[in-house]
Amino acid sequence: MSIDPPAERHRPIRSYVLRSGRLTDSQRKAIDDHWSRWVVPTADTQLDLAALFPQQGKLVIEIGFGMGDSLLAMAVQEPSTNFIGIEVHRPGVGKLLHGIAEQQVANLKIICRDATEVLLHCFQANTIDKIQIFFPDPWPKKKHQKRRIVQPEFMGLLRDQLRSGGQIHLATDWQEYADYMLEVMEAAPGMRNGEGAGNFWEHPLRPDTKFENRGKRLGHGVWDLLYVKT
Repeated sequence: MSIDPPAERHRPIRSYVLRSGRLTDSQRKAIDDHWSRWVVPTADTQLDLAALFPQQGKLVIEIGFGMGDSLLAMAVQEPSTNFIGIEVHRPGVGKLLHGIAEQQVANLKIICRDATEVLLHCFQANTIDKIQIFFPDPWPKKKHQKRRIVQPEFMGLLRDQLRSGGQIHLATDWQEYADYMLEVMEAAPGMRNGEGAGNFWEHPLRPDTKFENRGKRLGHGVWDLLYVKT
């Protein structure tokens, strides 16, 4: 089976830069064996969430789940919540598929497509309970910072898809990016800082991620932000 569904093979990637990565044998086998069950085929039409998940529940979207370990842990810990992970990096998709199949997780699905397209076309406005972006590429060079996923326009798109009271949870291990995220989100219309204006979230409720632990080993701090749609 091709790991790039034909309808998506030539779509431009706008919210991330797609980097090549070697698939391990287990990742490739998971893609071959489990893609059709847990990866959601998307078109420019809204998803039927009732058909995707066996039970109704809150909906959490993670954009760029990396290797998927923390997303899988959340889905296992919160079986009454439905999760969708959006990722274009095939090794991460393969690893998460392996974990989902191994643990037979029913409340987690994957979309392998650009997040901007997914949020524009696949969800009704005011329907998502939480959107999380953990440790995105910080693009530290100034000339590259326009590639950062946390931009005012994109945050506005996320806000529009959230229910009233819905949340955006951001995390980074780059202080300059954390300060930039804070600046963008403090100025975002229709959002309030869940920890008080200008504050980071000191004790975030989420599992550690691979990238977070790597950053800590390198001596980096970690900064979380929680914003609520008003």
